[in-house]
Amino acid sequence: MQTLIGRIVQQLCYTGRFGRFQTRSCSAAVAAVFRPHAYHLIWTQMLLIGVRSVPVVMITGAFVGMVLAVQAYGQLAGMNLEEHLGVLINLSVVKELGPVLAAVMLAGRVGGALTAELGTMNVTEQIDAVRSMGCDPIRYLVAPRLLACVILTPFLIIFADFLGMIGGYVISVLHFSINNKAYWDFSAKGVELWDLNIGIVKGVFFGMAIAIVSCYKGFHCNQGAQGVGQACTEAFVGSFILILALDFALVVISKAVYETLWPARMLL
Repeated sequence: MQTLIGRIVQQLCYTGRFGRFQTRSCSAAVAAVFRPHAYHLIWTQMLLIGVRSVPVVMITGAFVGMVLAVQAYGQLAGMNLEEHLGVLINLSVVKELGPVLAAVMLAGRVGGALTAELGTMNVTEQIDAVRSMGCDPIRYLVAPRLLACVILTPFLIIFADFLGMIGGYVISVLHFSINNKAYWDFSAKGVELWDLNIGIVKGVFFGMAIAIVSCYKGFHCNQGAQGVGQACTEAFVGSFILILALDFALVVISKAVYETLWPARMLL
């Protein structure tokens, strides 16, 4: 009984510590937007986090579209609906698979890099050195990384969506001989701007989740190389679970908003 109570108390302490870290990180990130002298830190992190992630995100998006085309063609061809293949591919890529898979890839690449970097700084007491110089390490180290992830993740998701569409187009038109005009016409009718916007909104929340979880694990990792490695693993697992939970919540909310606004749109 005492062990169970101790675990509950420990988990509550962990949750409270993470909540305080999240609040301080978001406050520091908002404040950094209004401090031009902090912009060079943000640009540096945007290069390291965003630009170098473009190839892996684009490759992931392309193969997602190709796989969807191969798997869906047989089912649609059996119902003589193969011309609608573009709708299925592009709608799946834009609404769900593109944002989620791109975020997962970023959690693996970017989240691991952030955790390893900050964890190494924590182990070598560089974070304590920043604090001893009178500088808030969250404002100096976390805020630029958080802003870079929040700003660039939606753009990386757009890249993944675009390459997913192109990948599906290549397999559908060049391999399965789907009519080129039909592919894009049906896609334009089936995929709405709302679907693309929801994916972009998801990217903002996914980027925030990746940055906060990774930075938190880096700041609170155990000593030694084993502690840093364990923190990287925990950061990826935590980011992955949080991405799935956020995706579920945002899908429910967006569906409710869409169903509320759709009747009003029909009256215009």
